[in-house]
This record gives sequence, structure tokens and C-alpha cells, in this order.
Amino acid sequence: MSTTTAPSEERFEGLGPQNKRIFIGLMLGMFVASITQTIVGPAMPRIVAELGGMDHYSWVATATMLVGAITTPIVGKLSDLYGRRSFYLGGLLVFMLGTLLAGLTQSFGMLILARAIQGLGTGTLMPLSQTIIGDIIPPRQRGKYQGMMGAVFGMSSVAGPLAGGFITDHWGWRWLFLASLPVGIAAFGAIFRFLRLPHEKRETSIDWLGMGTLSAALVCLLLPTSMGGTTWAWDSPLVIGLFTAGVLLTVAFIMVERRAVEPVIPLRLFKSSLFTLSNLAGFLISLLMFGALIYIPVYAQGVLGVSATNSGLILMPMNLALIGLSIIGGLLVSRTGRYKEFMLGGVLIMGIGFWLLTRLGVDSSQMQLTIAMTVFGLGLGLCMQQYTLAVQNTASQRDLGVATAATQFFRNVGNTVGIAVFGTIMTTQLKTAVPRHLPPEMAAQMEASGQQVSTGSVLDPEALAAMPPVVAQAIRAGLADALHTVFVIGLPLTVLVFVVSLFIKAVPLRDTVLTADQAGAELLDTMGNSNANDPRLPLGRLSGATRSGERLLGLQLELIAQQAERDDRPLLRKAITDLGDGNYHDGIWILNQTGRLLTTESSDEVVELEKYGVEVAHRASRKGGILGEELRRELALRAAQMTRANDEHVLTGAEPTVAERFEAVDISRLREASHDLVNALMIDLGDGPRTGRRAADSGDQVDGAARTHRLN
Repeated sequence: MSTTTAPSEERFEGLGPQNKRIFIGLMLGMFVASITQTIVGPAMPRIVAELGGMDHYSWVATATMLVGAITTPIVGKLSDLYGRRSFYLGGLLVFMLGTLLAGLTQSFGMLILARAIQGLGTGTLMPLSQTIIGDIIPPRQRGKYQGMMGAVFGMSSVAGPLAGGFITDHWGWRWLFLASLPVGIAAFGAIFRFLRLPHEKRETSIDWLGMGTLSAALVCLLLPTSMGGTTWAWDSPLVIGLFTAGVLLTVAFIMVERRAVEPVIPLRLFKSSLFTLSNLAGFLISLLMFGALIYIPVYAQGVLGVSATNSGLILMPMNLALIGLSIIGGLLVSRTGRYKEFMLGGVLIMGIGFWLLTRLGVDSSQMQLTIAMTVFGLGLGLCMQQYTLAVQNTASQRDLGVATAATQFFRNVGNTVGIAVFGTIMTTQLKTAVPRHLPPEMAAQMEASGQQVSTGSVLDPEALAAMPPVVAQAIRAGLADALHTVFVIGLPLTVLVFVVSLFIKAVPLRDTVLTADQAGAELLDTMGNSNANDPRLPLGRLSGATRSGERLLGLQLELIAQQAERDDRPLLRKAITDLGDGNYHDGIWILNQTGRLLTTESSDEVVELEKYGVEVAHRASRKGGILGEELRRELALRAAQMTRANDEHVLTGAEPTVAERFEAVDISRLREASHDLVNALMIDLGDGPRTGRRAADSGDQVDGAARTHRLN
């Protein structure tokens, strides 16, 4: 079912006023959800000091991450079944509820609960924001808008820590949560007022078993991944048991999905190499991104000695680069209609950024760090949004929500795995790196006593001041060595992302919100609709609602175009001139292309020709239809003359209709009868000359290209 009936100027030039308001609402929702994740960081020491709960510190982030990861694919699927609007509004309300509870919390346990509720909202808002963009904007124009969405993330990463420090110092940490509520309310108002997406509810069974096994599997896999190496030892029975249960539950989930009527994550999506490779690349990019986001500040504070007070400014160059290239890359994608080149170019620049990070050492300057992270941010901004765009470009409307949610889901998992993997590498390397930089006698003494120097001490100014200079310098050098290994690991991963992206098929971006399959199956019902109420007609009534009816309509339009070429069809020629906005040849062209749209069995050709059908339908929807007022009057008068009616009554519209005078006459049924008879006549008239017309069409391609340009 097509979800767009927008006029051509809106389809080909940008968003209409209502969709612009929807997009602003989506950006506000995304901003409030993303900034709430970054604004809290600088205030966490003060929050912990006031509420207690240092032993459960990591749960503040883990609760949001875990609930969000579980929610994302489930909400994506449900929105495909029941529509986006109610879920998006519900997600905003849940998120604001969690935010309010966090601002009013009186205990650390309540804060963790509030952050989990926020995760439920975030897991709804993030994927649906991208999905709704896919609902209202064709892929060709979608790049620039998704670039803006990517810039929202970068902006929140810059503004969050800065605003967090200011608000905490001047108003108190509770206002970190409460201050975002007005923005959330504004987003809710915009979406509630303007978001009206056509949706055909699918009556089907909900895959409760799939949701349950997926949720349990994610808990068992992501929880030890997040907590392993910090709260729990990697070789502890709890971590091993959770991973084992997670694998078994994942196998159970796959078995359930293979039998489900409406699976949470349709396994058939993974038959598309583009879908699979795009999600694999997105997973790896998120893994690399968080390897940089988390450990660049550690290098800046621990090795270079940047003060913790300015920790919110450390990543600003990278985030500004990400914002700029997200917007510029999106504009270039929309202008060129190509995305793969930007994928590969962005990954290549990311690789250069990681290589520059590997060049950093204990004696490097802050300028060297700034250059390295800026280059990484440029590459990330250029490629990050392209993978979602590639998936949406080939996803059918019925799967758009779950396909978009899948990309967000794999990114969430990549975030968690990235933090865990790089954290484990750094911790493991530190055990041997720090002793290498200590004087031999001190290193031997520490090894004999089993004593280890805490890396956290170099990030604590008070602990650092109380430490012997030689030990402090050894920790800095050891930390630099360990982070060098972390950044080196990023190089082969970047190469892997590049290779994976290289094999992603470059599918031309559509100028419509429909895929080739939809255009052939949903828009034109190529499967054919049967009329259950009339067993005598297995193909249903020969109307436009069936595939046979569409073929007949296409043949009728082509026959009309043929008839207009005859010299004895002056009124028809005038009508087609009106259809072409004053240009007879344009009218003939788009009429023939619309006829071909309805008669072809090629999905690729349907995608190419859909814009002509949309344009004819748009012109027919104008006041007065496709005919100008002058021709409409002439037709009315000629019909009156042919039937010897009163011309004056015809022009004034004062004539009583037959249906008004004789209620037993059902004019609509008479139109249906006439329609069926005209179909039969049309086949008689069109049998034969149509082949010649197609040959003539193929000779008009040069002129057609110019007309297509004027249409667009």
C-alpha cells in the first residue's frame, strides 16, 4: 500500500510544510533522548556521592543500554503491524516519565529503575525516528535529512557534557533530567499534531514467544558482556553460565522465528546480502566508534594530563567534524543519488584517523590528539548514516520498521561489545605495560608482593599528587602503551569494515518511498486480488482494484494516446494538451508512460515509471481535474447539443439529474456496466496497433528524457 500521494514538487524538491513540522518534532525527540545520555556523565560523581551506590555504579548505564536493546527490534516490528504514531508518542511519554522519576529520585536503586524506563523510551524513539523518515521521504532525498539526524547525535555529544557541568554547578544535578522535559513536550506536541501516516493494520498473531526468547537471549548475552572484566570476572561461573544460556536461547529464538506467522525479526531479511552486510558493517563501525569515544578521553586525562574539569571538551573536535560531515555527506547523497562511494570514503578516512591514533605516545601533544580524532570524526560522519539508508532503500513498506530497528539494534550491540572488548584489551595490557616503565628494583618488589598500581589513580588528581613521580610517570607510559594496543586493534577492524562495505551492492536510490517489490506487488497488486463475494469471477471485477483491471486501465490510456494522434479527434487532443500543462507532446508522453506502468510485469520498469503515474494522478486531483475550464465548458455544450438538451441549463448547472428524479436508478451501477463494456470495446480497438505503438515509444527515448527532466 503506497504511503505517499504528495504532489510532484513536494516529492522531487523537498518536504511539504506538514512533513517539515513532523521532521522538526522527530529531531527534537532524538535530541532529548540522546542528550540525556551524555549530559549526566560529568555529574555522576556528585550523584553517587549524594545517593550512595558506588558498588552499582555501572548499572546506571547498563540498565538503559539493556532495556533499549531489547525494546528496539520489538517496537520496530509492532510499528509495522499497528502503525508508527501511537508507538512513537508512547515512547516519548515513557521516556519523559523515566526522566521525571530520575529527577525526583531519592535512592540509587530508584535512579537505576528510572534509567531503565528511559531505556524503554529510547529503544522506541531511536529506531522509529529513522523509520518515520523512511515513511515520508524517498531515499534519494533522505540522505540530507538522515545527515541532519546524525548531526543531532554529534550535537548532543558536544552540548551534553558542557551543559551537564554548568547545570550541575548552578542548579543541581536533578535539573539535568528535569530541564529536558519542555523539549520532550514540544516534540510530543509536534508529532501529535502533524504525524498522520496512512497505515493498513494487519490482522495477525503477535509473536509473543519470539519476543520472550529474544529478550531473554539479549539479557544473557549483553549483561555479562557489559559487566564482564569489571563487576564480574570473565572466568566466573556467572559470566560463563549467562553466555551459555544466551547461546542456547539464541538458537531457540531462531527456531521460533522460522515458524512464526509475523516474526519479530524476519529471518528472510538476512537472505539479502545488502541487509546482512550493512548490519555487519554498522555493528563494526559502532564497535570502533565507542572504542574511540570511551578511550580517547582516557588518553587525554591519563597520559596528557588534561584536567577532568575540561573532560566535556575533549571530544569536541571529533564531534564537530562528525556534525559537519553528516550534513555535507547527506546533501551530497541527495544530490548525486549515490551512497556507496561515501561509505567507502568514510571508512577509509576513519582508518586514517585510527592510524593517527596509533601514532600517539606518552610524549605526544594535545594537537596531535586533536588532529587524529578530527580525522576519525570526519570519516564517521561521512559513512555512519549510509548503512541505514542502504537498508531502507531496499526494504518493503511492510518491513521498514523492523529493518530500520535491526540496524539500530546491531549498532547497540556493537556499542556494548566495543566497550567490553577494548576495555578488556586495555586492562590486560596494563598488567604488563606499567611494570616495564618502573625501575627494575621497584618492578621486582611489586611483582614479589603481588601489588598492582591502579590505573584510576592517574585520573585522580589527589592520588596522583601523593604518588612518587617515577611511579606516576610509569603509569602514564604504561597507559599510553596499553591504549596504543587498543588503537592498533582498530586498524584490522577498519579494514574489515571496508571489505564488507565493498561487497554491499550499490542499489540506485529511489525517488519514491516504494521499493521495486512494492511497486510491483503492493502498488499494482501483482499477486492479483480475488473478489470473494463473486465466485463467478475468479479474478474479481475487472476494475482498477485488481491486477487485470490495472492492465485494462493501462491499455485504455495507451489507446487514448493512440486515438489522439488522429486528425478527427480535436477535443481529445485538447484534453491531452491540458494534461500536459499546455504541451500536447508532454501529455502524450506521460499518458503512454502511465499506461506502460500499469501493463508492464517488470518491477524495475515499474520503479522507473511510477513517477508518471503519480504525476497524472496529481494533475487529476486538482480542482476541475486534468481539463481546463474552457474545454470543460465546451465538452458540456457539445454533449448537450448531441442530446438536444437546453444549453442554458447545462451552463448554469440547474438541471435535475436522473438519479434525483428516479431513485430506483443506481447511476453508480450503470457506470460500472459502462466501464465493463468499454473494457471489451477497448480490447477490440487496441488489439493490433499496440505493438506498433510500443515500437514508436522506443524511438521516442531522446524526446522522453527531456520531458522527464521537465516533469522532475
